[in-house]
Amino acid sequence: MNMMAGLDAYGFLPAMRAALDARGSIGEIPARVTAVHKERYALASDRGECYGRLKSAVYFNVGMQEFPTTGDFVLICYNEQGDSTITQTLPRRSYFARKNPTLGEGEQAVAANFDSVFIMQSLNHDLNPRRLERYLTLAWQSGATPVVVLTKADLVDSYAEQLSEIQRVAAGVDVFVVSAKTGYGYEALGAYLSPGKTIVLLGSSGVGKSSFVNALAGEEIMAVNEIREDDSKGRHTTTHRQLIRLNSGVMIIDTPGMRELGMLDVTAGLSESFADVEQYFPLCRFSDCSHGREPGCSVQAAIASGELPLSRYESYRKLQRESKYAENQAGYLKIKQQRTTEIAKFSKALQKSGGKHGTFSDD
Repeated sequence: MNMMAGLDAYGFLPAMRAALDARGSIGEIPARVTAVHKERYALASDRGECYGRLKSAVYFNVGMQEFPTTGDFVLICYNEQGDSTITQTLPRRSYFARKNPTLGEGEQAVAANFDSVFIMQSLNHDLNPRRLERYLTLAWQSGATPVVVLTKADLVDSYAEQLSEIQRVAAGVDVFVVSAKTGYGYEALGAYLSPGKTIVLLGSSGVGKSSFVNALAGEEIMAVNEIREDDSKGRHTTTHRQLIRLNSGVMIIDTPGMRELGMLDVTAGLSESFADVEQYFPLCRFSDCSHGREPGCSVQAAIASGELPLSRYESYRKLQRESKYAENQAGYLKIKQQRTTEIAKFSKALQKSGGKHGTFSDD
């Protein structure tokens, strides 16, 4: 991380600064979270690098503030003698979330405020169209622009057939083929690598994310693990959520949490990722068509004629079911949380009244 770079170099837009100035925050300055170490946060600000901790009164009261994650912009009370105090999480323009690994329910943000999502698969062993469909859906849902990057071009004799298949799955999305070993294909990524832009890397272990970052940086800044030759699998190199700022001014977020992303509510992402499926919905005879055995179903007609591959529709339905489950679960948890809050308020009021209201007496 560049010590001399102000917050503008970390993607803090002039409009964001103007909005803060208009609000007139006294005693607080903006910063960006560059890494998360349990309860301690690495930060970059106009004052340089520092560490911060959450203000308990703000963050540990239910619903007051979103807990910050890598890439978030926050307000801090700067302390040059020690850890600063994080007082507010500023609005996000994009974010990734996963199922909360601690509670087993709800969601936890793992990256925020990125411009594009580089979905990475390798051309030798990792290429998986079904996994790509899932990643594309998540990427569209995040609010950022998905980009598909096929790595390890040097390990295959020809990738024309694979590229064609991926382009069909990722219709409307830029697809690039690269090789970190030879440098092939990196120049074509230039439109997404301008200074101040933030990229999230999404892909399974062994796909070559660390090698990709090193190739972009032009130097060895991330450790590269050896992978097994039989299946190209490897351990995930990243051990904590971090934002890396390259000398070019591009920022990259790689996090172990990205490989554990579960399917949350991704309604918008499904519409973007499966536009080829949903285009048939308005053509069905019945507006409430379930696209099963109803007469006049355009989806089933398209499958029968070969216009729409059955595998695409099955993938769509599978992700739709997962999304609906997550949506229903989130609604249930919200109601449960509201009820818990009401019970807590009632108990507190009961204690203040000496336990006489709403209770039975033996007298």
